[in-house]
Amino acid sequence: MRHDITLGGVLISPFVLDALVAFAILVALRVLFRWIRLGRFVANPPLAEAGIYVCVLALVVVLL
Repeated sequence: MRHDITLGGVLISPFVLDALVAFAILVALRVLFRWIRLGRFVANPPLAEAGIYVCVLALVVVLL
């Protein structure tokens, strides 16, 4: 079980840190998406990236 983090007297949920880690992974994946031109394979690239972010976030929560 992960505990809350105190930042200047404010409690921050571990989920916030998981979301930041998932966002950092997504930023790295965007380089790959740009290289393979993701827009050619999906009808709505921003929606596909949002779905991929949710999947990466779920993996981060389960694995960390």
